[in-house]
Amino acid sequence: MKSKIIAAILSLLCAGTALAALPPRGKLVTDTIHSKILGTDRLMTIYLPGNYQQDKQNGLPVLYLLHGMEANHTSWFKETQAKGPIDRIFTSGQATPMVIVSPDAGGYDPSKEQNGYFNIPGWKYEDFFFNELIPFVEEKYGCGGSKDKRAIAGLSMGGGGATGLAQHRPDMFSSSYAMSALMSLPDSRKIPADPDNKIGKLYRSVVENDCVDYVKNADDSTRDALRTVNWFVDCGDDDFLLDGNIDYVRAMKAAKIPVEFRVREGDHSHEYWHTALYYALPFASRNFK
Repeated sequence: MKSKIIAAILSLLCAGTALAALPPRGKLVTDTIHSKILGTDRLMTIYLPGNYQQDKQNGLPVLYLLHGMEANHTSWFKETQAKGPIDRIFTSGQATPMVIVSPDAGGYDPSKEQNGYFNIPGWKYEDFFFNELIPFVEEKYGCGGSKDKRAIAGLSMGGGGATGLAQHRPDMFSSSYAMSALMSLPDSRKIPADPDNKIGKLYRSVVENDCVDYVKNADDSTRDALRTVNWFVDCGDDDFLLDGNIDYVRAMKAAKIPVEFRVREGDHSHEYWHTALYYALPFASRNFK
């Protein structure tokens, strides 16, 4: 009996030592930036890895994680429950720890709050993203600073945003990971005629920044630039945007631009995007230098 008790105590001590050796879990913070371009304050949710204070001295990489339509900066961590997978991926060593930034590019009522990652009349979000948001985040949190330490990813509208923004500025990102992405406007979406309609503005911006057409119309120098980014497309087999994602992958292959493509079981849902993080974070990590 005595030997069994001693063995049990030793087992618990070993387990405690193993747990102590794991890096601590990260934390979420909310920050605000005043945008002169947008003429308003914008919120963002930022994930700081467990050893942030120690690791930031060496310059952490950064991932910009974009939300979908009818959502905001909190959606990845509330509806999609992203923090659990992120913690597990980093503590298990599946990906190098990184700062993860989810900026607000919309609101839960798109008829009242403008949604979108591209430049729209009265909403120059793309200009804000590159000229104000990225410099603010990377200076304040000591992350990124170069293409080799910067990645972008997103779901649905944010997946199209992650693809489109990386297409427009391939010098800025080492990789782009698109989940269930709004690459182009599905035929079923009718654009409201009212030029001031916020949903209409969003849909027109998707048409004007069609990710499939961008590849098809790219000249040789643009294609060369796109080849400097590592691309990944991830979409569920029951997703209503699957056809658009397939069209994009076909255009990339025709242009001889490497792209990884996965079709997994699932639909356009937070459950799907929750599991997609187990692919997206290691992918971003592998492509940091």
